[in-house]
Amino acid sequence: MDERAIREFVNRRWHEVAAAKTAFWAGRFAEDRQVSWRAAQALLQHVRRVQPAFPDDRGRDADLDGHLLLRARLDRAAHAFARR
Repeated sequence: MDERAIREFVNRRWHEVAAAKTAFWAGRFAEDRQVSWRAAQALLQHVRRVQPAFPDDRGRDADLDGHLLLRARLDRAAHAFARR
């Protein structure tokens, strides 16, 4: 391993990297609104090549549970802010 390269990676200005990624994808989306859909479909195809049964029933159930939990938390937060 190249310790210098690892150090440079760790010491990156991560907020600048995140801003550059956001700007890149915002530009791509502005050019072509289907870019997000195609990226999601490409990721799904890759996952299915690696794990052909994806998503299985257990994974779907876990995903739904996560969405329901998020919804419940958002509902609680909305009510908390409405009372102030």
